[in-house]
Amino acid sequence: MNLRMKLLVVPCAALSFAGGVALATSPESKPAPQAQPLPKHVVPASKDGNLVLGLCDGETSLEVPGVKDGQKLTRAQAITATAQLMDDWRKKNPDANWDDVPGPVLAQAAPPSTKKNPPPAPQPNPGAKPSGNDVRQGGVGARTGASAVPQQQKTNLQTGHTYGAFSERDEQVWADSVQETVKEGHRVFHDAEALGGTVGVSCDMCHPDGANTHPETYPKYQVQLGRTALLRDMINWCIENPVRGKPLADGDPKMRAMEAYIYAQRKGVKLEYGKH
Repeated sequence: MNLRMKLLVVPCAALSFAGGVALATSPESKPAPQAQPLPKHVVPASKDGNLVLGLCDGETSLEVPGVKDGQKLTRAQAITATAQLMDDWRKKNPDANWDDVPGPVLAQAAPPSTKKNPPPAPQPNPGAKPSGNDVRQGGVGARTGASAVPQQQKTNLQTGHTYGAFSERDEQVWADSVQETVKEGHRVFHDAEALGGTVGVSCDMCHPDGANTHPETYPKYQVQLGRTALLRDMINWCIENPVRGKPLADGDPKMRAMEAYIYAQRKGVKLEYGKH
């Protein structure tokens, strides 16, 4: 290899190396950031080996005499213990703004239809002209024969849009579906077993009917977590600490149901994220 060829090879090799480093360190090649685990409320150990419960503030704790660590409280015992925890917390924080007023009473069923016998859903008929209450003007639906609505109205509307044309029956089906999710959230919120708890404590013992959960204030900085939190982050904090269970995945049906229940309990309250 002559001198000229050597002079060409060295810069090319250097450029190739630099390019490889750039590719290896490019943003596209970096692994996606992983969610950081939530901190834990470490409760003091009992010298007698009794069960020690912690409150969701991450500081207040209570030893339960006669119940050994690893044993599960009965619901009556858990209610008594959490009431004592809350009383201790109030004494330490006399000026704290704790909202004791529960949300609206959960309806056990969706409001009945105003019609005694709701008509069956109409079959698709793209060529038919929608009439009466079959279709709400301004959009389209999948089961109302509304695919021709844009042409009939001579407007530029997207066909098949769920927020377009829909019937009263559609609304009732949707309301029933939402209410079922809320009811399931109500069940899980009040059931230590459903929450996966190991000490017999459930969410309602400190938050009757979802009191003082304030979903309308999330996202906000949560001191216990040391970072900005969503409502589901705080739900998991309570599951891991007072309830002593395992955190739920974002898409877990129980998590989704509890979020629905908690939000339903604050219906009509002004959205004010970040408020403390």
